[in-house]
Amino acid sequence: MIGRFASAIAAATLLSGCGDRARPVQYDPGPVPAEHAAGERMFNAGCARCHGSLAAGTDLGPPLVHVYYVPNHHADAAFRRAVEFGVQAHHWGYGPMPPVEGLTEPEVEQIIGYVRWLQRRAGIS
Repeated sequence: MIGRFASAIAAATLLSGCGDRARPVQYDPGPVPAEHAAGERMFNAGCARCHGSLAAGTDLGPPLVHVYYVPNHHADAAFRRAVEFGVQAHHWGYGPMPPVEGLTEPEVEQIIGYVRWLQRRAGIS
């Protein structure tokens, strides 16, 4: 019985922030290096509608420049899977993300590189 109670408390603690929406992040990363320019273009064309300019979040989707999405919490493979298969919301109350069609693996890698660069520039990775 005590084990179940402890498990319930741990689950409640982990879920206490779920369902909330993040405030959009405000920061200035400076000029985008040439090696991330293509990733920036593709992000702006396909991802920014929900994840915002500079991956800072919107009312439709969470900021990817957030501690929840740093590599030791969401590795690059998590981003790849989200693009390919979509993802059920588990940190925020935005709802599920559908799969993203029409991107090649190299394009996804460029977008991930751009997002990781933004995270480093914001000081969170």
